[in-house]
Amino acid sequence: MVEFKSLLGIVAIAIGFAGYTIYLRDVISGKAKPHAFSWLIWTILVSIIFTAQYVNNGAAGSWVTAFTALFQCVVFSIAIFKGDRKFSKSDWGLLCVALISLLSWYATKDPIISVILITLTDFFAFVPTLRKGYTKPWEDSVPLWAFTGLKWCISIIALSSFTFITLLYPVYLFCLGTFYSILLIVRRKNLTR
Repeated sequence: MVEFKSLLGIVAIAIGFAGYTIYLRDVISGKAKPHAFSWLIWTILVSIIFTAQYVNNGAAGSWVTAFTALFQCVVFSIAIFKGDRKFSKSDWGLLCVALISLLSWYATKDPIISVILITLTDFFAFVPTLRKGYTKPWEDSVPLWAFTGLKWCISIIALSSFTFITLLYPVYLFCLGTFYSILLIVRRKNLTR
């Protein structure tokens, strides 16, 4: 059974790699314009989630979380030069909440509080992307978000331990990636009519 879960972890990473490769190509060519600050916040959040999953025996299911943190850092680095670099007060507030979630885990030694705060912070950090995707659906990547939903679905199956701590964030990202890719497709079709 361990080999099957390891295989699923590798498949989830391969799917994530395909999605990020397409996205990075679109960013470099100017088709997609990532918000640098959002990607910074997501990098911090996913890094914390990976640590929580790793400590709670996430095993192969946590590999995609580590991979995602790495690639989000790459997207953030490229977004500094090729993306949207306007930082609002709410962006700074979300960064503070991300750091508070890390400190809350350290102070309470309870990763559940951090995982809940991180998931909520991630959602609020996604709202500007959601709004932009609704009004300008061609400035975001359907493959990235579709692959995001798929990779998190597979990573959930690859988890060795199914607890609130290991499941909350990947289930949320599976739902978010799937919903957002569908939203982009529907908005593109509606706007071309």
